[in-house]
Amino acid sequence: MNYKIYDQLPQEAKEIRIKVFMEEQGFKDEFDDLDDLCQHLVVFGNNQPIGTCRFYYDESLKSNVLGRIAVIKEYRGKKVGQYIVKTACSLIQGNVCLHAQLQAKPFYEKLGFVAYGDIDYDEDCPHTWMKK
Repeated sequence: MNYKIYDQLPQEAKEIRIKVFMEEQGFKDEFDDLDDLCQHLVVFGNNQPIGTCRFYYDESLKSNVLGRIAVIKEYRGKKVGQYIVKTACSLIQGNVCLHAQLQAKPFYEKLGFVAYGDIDYDEDCPHTWMKK
């Protein structure tokens, strides 16, 4: 596996997010203005884009925010998600937090993240804030 960092949302990341969040999970509002402010990481396996995330600094949270972490179905269970999170965290200076789908909370806990605050909902999907 290798990765590339982009200052603008690349087509590869967009396609992965459409497949995972919109087609598989049914989210409708996948893309937002934050995409223009973020750096985007795309992971490649066999020269094909297989996973992505975005990250940015949030002044109000006084933390870097890691988000939109997605791995295409064929590569799940192969440590691609772990590679994405660890790589992004190694590139980010300072605190890191993320807004995790509740079903993904155990995955992030294994990577050293701790939940905080109340559970909230994004398009009827329960989420929790986590920090490392």
